[in-house]
Amino acid sequence: MARSEDQPLVTDDRGNTLLFFTRGDEAAPPTDAPLPAALVALWRADRVLMVFDRYRQSWELPGGRVERGESPRQAAVRELWEESGQEPDEPLRFVGYARCVLAPDQRAEYLAVFAGHCGEARAFRANEETTAIDWWDLLEALPGRTQPLDACLAELTRPPRR
Repeated sequence: MARSEDQPLVTDDRGNTLLFFTRGDEAAPPTDAPLPAALVALWRADRVLMVFDRYRQSWELPGGRVERGESPRQAAVRELWEESGQEPDEPLRFVGYARCVLAPDQRAEYLAVFAGHCGEARAFRANEETTAIDWWDLLEALPGRTQPLDACLAELTRPPRR
């Protein structure tokens, strides 16, 4: 996805901006801003897993903060399980780093983005963070608000159609 330096990929209604997405080496993260979080695009039959966040009241990719002593990959696996109860068929594949500027303080951060495949969905139970999950085709509207930064990142991780 091409972009110019002054044209972000997407901005949400709260002022959070996805500036750009860089495919790169998982072992060489960017150093010009913190890398505090990881997201997962888990694909099943051309649909990506979205979780409904209880607090933000929006559909998002599963993911969250990297805890002390944890790698972004470990955080991605943990958050995927905690938020959705889903597991990939194989180890997650590193896709790249997303540079964001987050409102209201215009804080620059990177997110590590991972992708995987799930042949069979597991049962879901609502938890303190997530009230629902859905397998989204990126075209149909999900019921309620969809986080545009996550929708853009999902599109960037979409596997080639077979």
